[in-house]
Amino acid sequence: MDYVHAFWVGGLICALVQILLDKTKLMPGRVMVLLVCSGALLSAVGIYGPLVDFAGAGASVPLLGFGNVLWEGMKKAIDENGFIGLFMGGFTACAVGVSAALIFSYLASLIFKPKMKE
Repeated sequence: MDYVHAFWVGGLICALVQILLDKTKLMPGRVMVLLVCSGALLSAVGIYGPLVDFAGAGASVPLLGFGNVLWEGMKKAIDENGFIGLFMGGFTACAVGVSAALIFSYLASLIFKPKMKE
């Protein structure tokens, strides 16, 4: 059942975001920022954590999950370091994911020789 819950929750999130992209004039970059901020806000009020526990990767893989990771890192760093943790918690929590994305995208660019659109 874990796979089923991950599938329908992740699919619902993706479908709602696709509707948002299709029905509004928001650019994709702004929608991505909206998703990350919404994930952090939902985590701050205690809604997104139980959803991640319920749906697993279906809730943690979309960009809402990235906002959740940032919030959890900030909360932990604030508890450990006080006010300065507000500025360093998000970086330490997401460093591995961001580093992996940069490294793998660079390797892909070496393999596939990307070109600019004309």
